[in-house]
Amino acid sequence: MNTTSAVLAGALTFLWLGMVLAISFLEAPLKFRAPGVTVPIGLGIGRLVFRALNAVETVLAVVVIVAVAVGGAPVAVVGPTAAVAVLLLAQLAVVRPVLNRRSDRVLAGEDLPRSHSHLWYVALELLKALALTALGVALLTT
Repeated sequence: MNTTSAVLAGALTFLWLGMVLAISFLEAPLKFRAPGVTVPIGLGIGRLVFRALNAVETVLAVVVIVAVAVGGAPVAVVGPTAAVAVLLLAQLAVVRPVLNRRSDRVLAGEDLPRSHSHLWYVALELLKALALTALGVALLTT
């Protein structure tokens, strides 16, 4: 893989990983423990934060995919790149719409039980973090 593409993709991959870890596994659970933060307020904040994160992730994914594609990447890089892209797509196209409909209902005042879709999002987020780690390591070793 050419050096410029590997360095660009590697830097963006680790930036992306840091954002996912900080927001999904630190900020998201902690916001509900802050004094005065109700479920509706937490959901409103979460929707804004995750909409912004997902927009940045989409841009990062496109740039990483392009860098990998034009850089002559080996299979050890292409595989994790595809995995990360598929996991992000699953979150955005399958799980997020379900979560958005549910949060709309909660914000409208409905009292709903805990969401299983949220667990799917968390599972995909964990897998994405692992795939980003694998991709970053693969890019460092090419």
